[in-house]
This record gives sequence, structure tokens and C-alpha cells, in this order.
Amino acid sequence: MCEVGQHFYWTVFNFQVHGQVLINSWIVILIIVLLGLSTTRELKMVPGGAQSFIEFLTEFVRDIAKTQIGEKEYLKWVPYLGTMFLFIFVSNWSGALVPWKIIELPNGELGAPTNDMINTTAGLAILTSLSYFYAGLSKKGYFSKYVQPTPILLPINVLEDFTKPLSLSFRLFGNILADELVVAVMLVSLVPLIVPIPLIFLGLFTSGIQALIFATLSGSYIGEAMEGHH
Repeated sequence: MCEVGQHFYWTVFNFQVHGQVLINSWIVILIIVLLGLSTTRELKMVPGGAQSFIEFLTEFVRDIAKTQIGEKEYLKWVPYLGTMFLFIFVSNWSGALVPWKIIELPNGELGAPTNDMINTTAGLAILTSLSYFYAGLSKKGYFSKYVQPTPILLPINVLEDFTKPLSLSFRLFGNILADELVVAVMLVSLVPLIVPIPLIFLGLFTSGIQALIFATLSGSYIGEAMEGHH
């Protein structure tokens, strides 16, 4: 068996679990949960700094959902798109800001969960696909789109619905992995003091953009599945 790099695995019920991704994902989820609890524990009519931030974030996600899905159906998709955006955003930033390498593992090293395609970004793509089909199947006449404009295109139309969310996983994985590799090369072998700093800030910016793109396109695909069936 050939694999790139070293990985840390756990064996659970005769299944191999990618320990690095699981640990990182738990850390990211814990950060999001703590952020949510700390900013909504004591809500006030006149919001302070933390409450203002979380309200701004909520309105931001609501605007994405309303724009992509439509005013009639967008509210029930706000939790999904908000969770997707926050998980990807915190995951991406964790890879750029947290010094994971100081934590020693038997094999491999920790990093952003989103730099692993099979275990994270492909999983997010599957969730988007399931949401996409659920949104379409909840409306009458959904299957008719697969035979339009001609039944001959049925296999191509079905394949398209699976490949669109998958393309999101390729884009997310490629960008995050490339950012981490560039910064790592600069820090280790070339100019470890000054030059990597702008690259780190650029990586933080692109990481945020990637989270926005994934959430926006997920909402767009869900809205497309519901289009014409409101």
C-alpha cells in the first residue's frame, strides 16, 4: 500500500479511523461550541461586543441563504449553511494560526482538518449532496428535471448533481493544502523570518474566502434543487 506522508490511525471495531483528522475536528467543534455558548449566554436588548459579533455573523449567513435559496424557504437552511461556514472557517484558520507541530503524535502531525480531502472535504461534499437531494425531493415534480429536455440526458443530469458538490471539496482541499505547503517551505528552508508573514496573512484571507465560497455554492445548489417547485 502506498500513501503520501505519515498518518496516525486508531482501530475502532476493526475499522481504521484517521486520528489526526478526528482530533482536529473535535478541537474545531469545541471552539465553535464555546464561541456559541460564550456569546449567547446572557443576551441583552442592547448587544455588547461579543453579542454584536454573533448577531452580525447570523445576519451574514441569513443574507447568504436568502440570496441563494429565496425568501420563502431560506430560514430552515440557515443552521446548515451557518454550521458549514463556521466549521470550514475555523478549520482553515486553525491550520494557519495554531502551531500544531508542537504536539507530537506516534505518526504524522496535526493540521487543518480541511487539508484532508477524503476524510473532511469529501465528507462535507456528501453532506451538501444529501441536503441538495433532500431539498429537491421535498418538492413535487423534482425528478422531471432529469429527463429534460430529453430522457437521453438522464445519466448526465444525475451525474451532474453528484459532481457539483464534489468539485467544492477539490477546490477547498487544494487551496488549503497549497497555503500550508507554501508557508511550510518558506518557514523551513528559505526565508524563515520576514517573507512568510505576508503569506500567512494571505492564507488567512483566502481561507475565509474558501469558507464563504463553499457555503454560498452549497446554498446555490440547494436553491437550484428547489427552483421552480416553490
